Amino acid sequence: MTLFLTLVSGIAWTIVYIECIRLGFKQRTYSMPLFALALNIAWEGIYSIVDLHNFSAQTVVNLVWFIFDLVIACTYFKFGRKEFSSNSQRFFLPISIIVFATCLLIQLGFYWQFGLHYGSRYSAFLQNLVMSIMFIAMLFKRDNKKGQSLTIAVAKWIGTLAPTILMGILQEVNVYVIVCGGLCSVFDILYIVLLAKWSKIAKPK
Repeated sequence: MTLFLTLVSGIAWTIVYIECIRLGFKQRTYSMPLFALALNIAWEGIYSIVDLHNFSAQTVVNLVWFIFDLVIACTYFKFGRKEFSSNSQRFFLPISIIVFATCLLIQLGFYWQFGLHYGSRYSAFLQNLVMSIMFIAMLFKRDNKKGQSLTIAVAKWIGTLAPTILMGILQEVNVYVIVCGGLCSVFDILYIVLLAKWSKIAKPK
């Protein structure tokens, strides 16, 4: 069961990243919200490096995800400026750099305080919850489904649900993981429903 849930999570998140990259370049936008992207890229960078000496399967996966996130970051810096208002576009680069630096320090804080095992878990579930909420916020901010798809929404839900069951229930009963993972499912399902019904929500008859 452990291997199965790990594979399900790994495959689902890989689908999320690939679809974000595909839609980003195809629709000339970015598909992952800024803070979610910054937290993700910091997490995968840190835990790829600190666990490099073990070079386990998870380390390889983290490295692959880190590369995917770098490509997603390219779509953000290439297409993201236009989503700032005309008066604030000159602040796009400094604000973006500050956000990436802030998220890196947050992730380092988790690692320094809780160590590799719990630091990686606690920060991962918190950033997934942030991501779930921010995808919904991005949908309403853009007022359209550009850069977003049900593939991303469903794969993200499954990719978080699998480790929630594994790390929150099967490996140990961890209330923090259960709460964060459960809230992720709530917001992910809401996001799926909103995307599926967006044409009716955005243009009510």
